[in-house]
Amino acid sequence: MTTHLRLPFTPPYDWAGLHAYLAARAIPGVELTRPGLYARSVAQGGVHGTLRVMPAPDDALLATLDLPVAMPDLAARLGRLFDLDADPFAIGRALGRDPLLAARIRDRPGLRVPGAWDAFELAVRAILGQQVSVAAATRLAGTLVAAFGTPLARPGTEPGLTHVFPGAEALVEADVARVLDMPRARGAAIKALAAATLAEPDLLAPGQGYAAARARLTAIRGIGDWTAQYIAMRALREPDALPTGDIGLLRALAEAAGRPTARELEARSQAWRPWRSYAVLHLWAHDAARGAGGPEREPPAEIRPRSIVEQEAGCADAAAGAKVKP
Repeated sequence: MTTHLRLPFTPPYDWAGLHAYLAARAIPGVELTRPGLYARSVAQGGVHGTLRVMPAPDDALLATLDLPVAMPDLAARLGRLFDLDADPFAIGRALGRDPLLAARIRDRPGLRVPGAWDAFELAVRAILGQQVSVAAATRLAGTLVAAFGTPLARPGTEPGLTHVFPGAEALVEADVARVLDMPRARGAAIKALAAATLAEPDLLAPGQGYAAARARLTAIRGIGDWTAQYIAMRALREPDALPTGDIGLLRALAEAAGRPTARELEARSQAWRPWRSYAVLHLWAHDAARGAGGPEREPPAEIRPRSIVEQEAGCADAAAGAKVKP
């Protein structure tokens, strides 16, 4: 069964920027991108299919779902993934009071916050991205999918879509660290996330509120503030998330006097509320455009300060007697 859906949005809409962001993080076997196209595998009630999304010329996206059963929440999930309900004028007016952000908004007035098709998938991807680059995290995600994902029962029309991302039940007892050859603490964090998701089915549900979501996520061992903020921003669609210790944000705000501190960033960001997630994307894009990196593009852990979550991971590995990257 093929379902076609037209998804309108309020222009301007930065499709190129959002597509590039998703393309850099596309999980091998699960997602793929080509110019003007985002495609992925999907599952509904144990039935597999594929999804294709591309821009239309009339302020909308066009989605084509190839799945034998109906997916009642298709429009809502795509709306979250592509941030279709955002009001660029309201966001621009609020953030434009900051001179640096005003310049960024003039450059990219239709910037959106890329969301997630599946919140658990995104949360696992965020943990895999701790201490490593975007490219390395993407490779790890591909290895995870090949080892623990489910092969597509009905291969679709897009070569390269081979698996469905593993659910919490597939990872709760999996030896992820051994298979992916990564620190044990990070593998343990994925198992802890899977266990928490199974115990609390609404753990990764959008709409629970920024403070509550952050508290619940950071209660899971191995998920520190940066990872929780990232999950809240993308998977839970919280518009006011802000990972204040992110080195890319601090670089983007650097002036002649040097980089601000995380505390100074927090103070400055009060004027951006309740749209700090959009400020984050603008600043990451600014940082990347200057060739300094960007979201999840931090240099290897050996040459950068460790974040809170990495310190937690290091403590956990040290307790287990494992070697930890400095």
